[in-house]
Amino acid sequence: MSHFGFENDIHSVLKLDMPITNAPMARWQRKASTSTSANTSALSPSKSSNRSISMSKTPSKTPGKNGKTQNTPSKAGGDRFIPIRNAKQMDVASFLLSKENEPVEEGVSSSAFMQKAWSVTLNGFDLEEAKILHLGGKPLNAPEGYQNNLKVLYSQVPTPVSIKKTRYISSVPERILDAPELRNDFYLNLMDWGRQNLMAVALSEQVYLWDAAIGDIILLKKMEEENGFVCSVSWSNDGNFLAIGTSDCKVELWDVQYKKRLRSMAGHRARVGCLSWNDHILSSGSRSGLIHQHDVRVADHHLFTLRGHSQEVCGLTWSPDGRYLASGGNDNTVNIWPGVQGGTQQLAVHSFSEHQGAVKALAWCPWQPSILASGGGTSDRHIRIWNVNSGSCVSAWDTQSQVSSLVFAPNYKELVSGHGFAHDKIFIWKYPSLAKVTELEGHDGRVLNLALSPDGSTVASISADETIRLWKCFEKDSSKKAKAPTSSSSIIQQHIR
Repeated sequence: MSHFGFENDIHSVLKLDMPITNAPMARWQRKASTSTSANTSALSPSKSSNRSISMSKTPSKTPGKNGKTQNTPSKAGGDRFIPIRNAKQMDVASFLLSKENEPVEEGVSSSAFMQKAWSVTLNGFDLEEAKILHLGGKPLNAPEGYQNNLKVLYSQVPTPVSIKKTRYISSVPERILDAPELRNDFYLNLMDWGRQNLMAVALSEQVYLWDAAIGDIILLKKMEEENGFVCSVSWSNDGNFLAIGTSDCKVELWDVQYKKRLRSMAGHRARVGCLSWNDHILSSGSRSGLIHQHDVRVADHHLFTLRGHSQEVCGLTWSPDGRYLASGGNDNTVNIWPGVQGGTQQLAVHSFSEHQGAVKALAWCPWQPSILASGGGTSDRHIRIWNVNSGSCVSAWDTQSQVSSLVFAPNYKELVSGHGFAHDKIFIWKYPSLAKVTELEGHDGRVLNLALSPDGSTVASISADETIRLWKCFEKDSSKKAKAPTSSSSIIQQHIR
């Protein structure tokens, strides 16, 4: 019998429709009983039906810990319960409470006041009053206790590059000289500046010397042949002798101190448009495409002939160390020849044919003897940098203009280029990036030749507008000590006959 009694108790417990006698009172029942006991005397018999209806609804308060009740939102727009507030929100709330009783400034809206309050609380200062840039005066100090959590990416210590002053390059020439009756011929080389600070200029059938130190002008030579003209001039390395190429296929050698012609060397079959010295060796290029090597110390001056151009040779220059001779021609070719060795016939070391126009502009880098710069004519317009050791083109740059002359400026390691159609300007480029430093304007015709002064501070440009302009763009820094010049005796002066 006990077994059946236990089974009946289990069934009664598992029935869900039976009330649980030992369970705690439901929340709404406690609410109903509390409100009934508190308001029994105030209720009238007529409201008993309404009380029974309200007891079936969910109460508006929820019992919390320690018997306290919490408000539960019953409809939209009621009081919103925020269980957690962070420290920043509490600071803002405290600030707003402290500012409630303070008078608001006239003309300041409540929204602006709230924005200012948030700015002060979140940043520690008002952003409207914190100026980053000032036209004058000292910068504002950071608020007390302010810490910048960002990492410093760059050092604020001034480096020598950052404190170096940018040099001033005048856009106007320092001096302008007249060059009347100048032949407007792209293939001729009519100006050179010697080591003795004398500038030689060929004007039609005459050669003039201009002393840059005192400004004197001297007539050195005048052609005797009718319709003859001077095609090229070039100073010896020591600046005591001047080589002159003429239209009657001759190369003359002049002593400028005594204003005397020392010798006239024949051999070419066409005009001599370019000349270049390498100590006692004088190289001459002609319209026939041939290059002659002359030893001016001996009576039999002709050593041998270089054959590599099919048209006129218009550019010729020896490297600073005397190892290579560079030649440019109207056949769009640049040839690199080895130095004179025993007077034997030489073959070109390299032949570059990348230019699409006549190559007259040639310049060796004085601080890198294996680097050659070349410039093309109207059909090419490019400046190309060559490494003659490897035979490769280091870089090329389209100047959008005919390149007539190139000169390296050692004082600032820059490259100067003279141009014809279509710009008629002088450009200064940073080497080796070929970034343009500046443009020098003023000539009304194309620039035919450039020449650098002996101290490297001034570049002279001669133009088809019959003027010579001196641009002082490379003056040395006075803070740097100049190296003492090395004295060297002239081998030519000792052996020339």
